[in-house]
Amino acid sequence: MRIPEDGTLLRIFIGEADQWEGSSLFEAIVRLARQESMAGATVFKGVMGFGLKSHLHRASFFRLSEDLPMIIEIVDSDEKINAFLPRLDAMIRDGLVTTEKIHVVFYRASDPQRRP
Repeated sequence: MRIPEDGTLLRIFIGEADQWEGSSLFEAIVRLARQESMAGATVFKGVMGFGLKSHLHRASFFRLSEDLPMIIEIVDSDEKINAFLPRLDAMIRDGLVTTEKIHVVFYRASDPQRRP
């Protein structure tokens, strides 16, 4: 897959416990990004954070379940990111979505014919 050198980074801040149609929201977003042939997506789990309501979420050794912060980053062309945003609007009840212009230095996928 080839993405242009000048692209867009989509960053989505949600909670670990957020749901969409019976599954984790972060999983649903990544699956949708894959279905929409986005260049790639990565999910990061935060150990501590707070949002608009200033409720502090943090990992604790003694708790088994947390609603920790989750960040999903998706990189692709500006056009594909903008087309993806309305889909997110329907899925995200509480969260923050940002975009920023980026310059892609290189994007490599495993290629069995490519030699180091």
